[in-house]
Formats: sequence, structure tokens, C-alpha cells
Amino acid sequence: MKASFSHSAAGRPGLTLLLIVFGVFLVNLDGTIVNVALPDIQASFGVGLRDLQWITDAYLLTFGCLQLAAGTIGDSIGHRRMFIWGVIGFTLFSFACAVSGEIGWLLAARALQGMFGAILIPVSLAMIRSLYEDPGRRAKAIGLWAGVGGVALAAGPVLGGWLVEAYGWESIFWINLPIGAVIAVALLATKSGDRPPAQRRRLDIGGQLGFVAFIAFLAYGLIEGNARGWDSALIIGAFAASAVSLIAFIVWELRAREPMFPLRLFRNPVMTAAALVNFLGFFGLYAAIFLLTLFWQQAEGLSPIQTGVRFLSLTVSIMVFSYLGSAWAPKFAPRLAIPLGSFVIAAALGGLMLLHADDSYVSYAWALALLGFGVSIVGTSATVAVMGAVTPERAGAASGIVSTSRQTSAIFGVALAGAILASHIDASVPGLSIEDSRLLFEEGMHRTLAVSAAASAAGGAIIALLLQLVARRKKAAATEDASLSGADPMTRPSAPN
Repeated sequence: MKASFSHSAAGRPGLTLLLIVFGVFLVNLDGTIVNVALPDIQASFGVGLRDLQWITDAYLLTFGCLQLAAGTIGDSIGHRRMFIWGVIGFTLFSFACAVSGEIGWLLAARALQGMFGAILIPVSLAMIRSLYEDPGRRAKAIGLWAGVGGVALAAGPVLGGWLVEAYGWESIFWINLPIGAVIAVALLATKSGDRPPAQRRRLDIGGQLGFVAFIAFLAYGLIEGNARGWDSALIIGAFAASAVSLIAFIVWELRAREPMFPLRLFRNPVMTAAALVNFLGFFGLYAAIFLLTLFWQQAEGLSPIQTGVRFLSLTVSIMVFSYLGSAWAPKFAPRLAIPLGSFVIAAALGGLMLLHADDSYVSYAWALALLGFGVSIVGTSATVAVMGAVTPERAGAASGIVSTSRQTSAIFGVALAGAILASHIDASVPGLSIEDSRLLFEEGMHRTLAVSAAASAAGGAIIALLLQLVARRKKAAATEDASLSGADPMTRPSAPN
């Protein structure tokens, strides 16, 4: 029976695609379902803003930093095998999060949960690349992949709010267990979605350690800086260590025989633009989600489920336009779609700067929907473009780079948002708590949104200029080739020997 099912599944890529997108659903659900539980976790453990940042960033740190290695390992040992291990590990450490009795154990479990979650994103895209050689079908599959991710983002705040109110914060982790178990068992019975590697690639341990050190030291400095003092030796040392780690990482990757971060991929301008726009474009999204969750629950006194409902205009917009974006992406050149999405994100963040306590939902729902539209266009256009620009053998590494740029953006977005907010409050009224400082909270939030909007707009301008220059060079090269092909053979340049 099992052999028969496996043989059948191997010939039906649609079944494997369904399991892939539900695995991605699991990870994306965790990305938003935890946010609405932060105030409840804060009350349960008696922690402050700094610990709430670590609950988010402990997960994002491993989730973002290890995607490069996950993509490379998947290219070497098989994408399907890696995906199954990712689902199993993510499920097990979701259980560990649920039974954590103190904040230290929760942070450790979150970091390990993120480590296995890191496997799923780049490997899932590589599996789709193997399943569908036809660019049109591949774009539709990526659209479904992105759309289901959007459904998870939309469901997370509302489902999380209901679970927290009914069963406590632990329930947001318990829900991962049945979903993960079903996906793992079903995938074990399928055979499609994998491409045998041409040769086994060695894991770039030095590069991985350097990248993790760079991000970890920087995140530590941003999160702990306000509490320990920005001029303290510890914080200055953390930023210095981050800079040294970055330099060491780049030097190592340039010399490595099989680099985790293959810099030659950046010779392709589409890859460069995609990595840059994912970092700058998603920076504001994660900062806004983190700040708005605290603002609505602590400054306005909304319940978790009321907070989740207020995110619907954002998450439903992401869900809808992520799917539609896959159909639009092949029709619009990246030099048009990617900068457009960046400018839309900047405009949306600017609109959210008008938000004040007790404002009606209608007054800012449009800005959240616009933000969802912008990040969907950026994310889907960049992903479809990259998957069409690399060979199947490099799909894991390429998708890992793009996903890593997005997740490191999330780390910085949350860390910097908390740093600006805490610094602003402490500078205005020393010792004042967030709960008693609605006006100060608003001002700090608006400053963070302004920084995020500026970053997205700057990224859009840089990418527009970069891709426009590349398009002009290609056009000039094509014109020169056409001219040479029609010229007198005696006047053509001689071919190299």
C-alpha cells in the first residue's frame, strides 16, 4: 500500500506542492500568531520590553541566519529530506515552547524552533523549482506558495488572539503539533519534489559562524543598548564585534572553495536587487507589527483578539496580493515592479504615522492594506524573478540568500523599533512605563515608522537606478549584436581562438 501510494505521489507534483505550502503555512503562522501573545507572555513571566524583543528576535535570529546553510545543505543532500527534518524539528520545539516554565527556557526553545523553521523556506522554493520546469506553471506554484503564506499571516493574529484569550499563550505553540505531524507523515509517503544532487557540497562552517556572529552581536547591541547604556563598554564592544565579524565573513566567503554565500550570484543584478529590496522593504513591516501590537494592547487596552482583528486589513491584503502578484510578475519587468512596491511600502508607513490613540479603524485601515499590497508586490516579484534567473542546482542557495535578507530585516526592524521607542521614552520622562505613556509611545512609534519609510523609499530609488542602468546596457549590447550580425564579414571582429 505504501509503495503504491509513493509511486502515485511521485507522478503528482500537485500533492507534493500542497504539502510544501502547508509546511510554509506552519512557519508563517508562527510569525504573526506570537505577536498578539506578547503582552500575555509579559504578564505571565513579569518581563519588560527588552525580553519581549528577545522573544521575537531569538526566533528571527536563527530563522534568518541559518537559511543560507539550509539552502546549501538541501542542494547537497536533497531538498525533500531537509524539508521533512525541518517540519519535525519545528514541531518538537513548538512543544518545548509550550511547556517552558521560565523566560530563559522559552527563549532557548524559540531559538531552536527558528533553527528548524529556517530549513523550510529556501528548501520549499527549491522543491518547487524542481517540481515545475515550465516558467508559467512555476510562477503559479510560487503564487500558491506565497498566497498560503499570506493566509497564515492573516489567520495568525485572529487565531492567536482567540487562543490566548481562551487557553493562554501556550496554546499558540500547541496548535503547531497536529499540523506538523500530518505534514511530516504525508511527506514521508511521497517521492517527488527532489532533485538528486550532482555532487555533495561541503557545509561552509566558517561562513555560517561569521554570519551568525555578525547578526547576533548587532542585535544584542540594539536590544540591550538602552538598558545598559549606549556608551557602555559592553555595547560598544558588541557593535565592534559585529563589524569585525562582518569583515571576517566577507573575506572568508571570497576565499572559500564552496562558500555558503556565493558572491558570484550577485553578478546577476536581479539577485542583487531582490536581496536589497527584501531587506529594506520588509524592515518597516516587522517594525510596524511589533509596535502596533504593543500600542493597541498596552496603550489602548484592546484584547488580543481585538488586536488580531485590527491586523486583518494588512494580512488579508498580503494574502490576496501575494497570490495575484505571481500572475503579474511575469508580465512586468523587475525594474518596474520591485521599485514600485518599495515606494508603496514607504507611502503606507507614512500613512501609519498619522495614527493616534482612539482613532477609528477606518482612519488607518487603508494604510495597513497599502502596506500589505507593497510587501506582496516586492516579495513575489523578487522571488519569481530570482527563481527564473538561477539553475535548479543553485535554487536552494539563491532562495536562501533572498529569504535571509528578508529575515535579517525582521531582526533589525524589531530591534531598532524597540531601541528607538525605549530611548525616546527614557529620554523624555525617566522611568516612565509604556503603559502610562500613550503620547510618548505614539511619538516613539512615529519616529520608527519615519525611519522605516525612509529606508524603503531609498531602497526603491537605488534599485530603480540599478535596474535601469542594467536594462540600458542590455539594450545597447543587443543593438551592437544586431549590428554586427548584419555587417560585412570582413569588418566583423575576429572570433577568439
